Amino acid sequence: MASWKEAVEAYLRAEANPVDKFGHQPRVYALAVRLGDGMSYDDDVLFAAAWMHDLGVFVGHRPLEPAELAHWDHVPYTIARARELLTGWGFPAEKLEAVAETIRSHQPQDEPAGIEAVLLRDADILEQLGAIGAARALAKTGRDSRYPTFSSVLSALRRAVEELPPRLRLEPARRLAEPRVKALRSFIASLEDETGKQLY
Repeated sequence: MASWKEAVEAYLRAEANPVDKFGHQPRVYALAVRLGDGMSYDDDVLFAAAWMHDLGVFVGHRPLEPAELAHWDHVPYTIARARELLTGWGFPAEKLEAVAETIRSHQPQDEPAGIEAVLLRDADILEQLGAIGAARALAKTGRDSRYPTFSSVLSALRRAVEELPPRLRLEPARRLAEPRVKALRSFIASLEDETGKQLY
């Protein structure tokens, strides 16, 4: 019989749509573990929250209608589905609320309370910076209603590099952010230099 962690990974691999979204889950978990080195945290909670936190952004789990999608908050959906799915896979029931709270506060604008939430939020911010941040953002061009053009993605990358680093809570995250910020600034500058005002 598969463990609940194996069930989580298999489910996310099958449900990730577009498929490139799957890679974010293991990367953000690995980053969170790296940030938490030497700290006392519950790995069951961190693993479950890191793997499940973006379920509500997958096609098949979010609204299809553009008007409804424009106002979609994936977090309540993700928490509800995570509770249901994790329970079915044998996840410890007494840890479900901690998973829900970690998912609830994983976005940059949120105020994380527990250490698992801080680790996930900082790791998720790091995933929006550097080369991987640029790759993830550019992959959304034309398939995400928020980013119809390269210019709209460029604006998002500019905001990320200016607004996200100060939101990091942990010193190890700030250190990891430095080369990522530098790389993303360089990419933005090169893109602007190469395209002038002709980027669309």
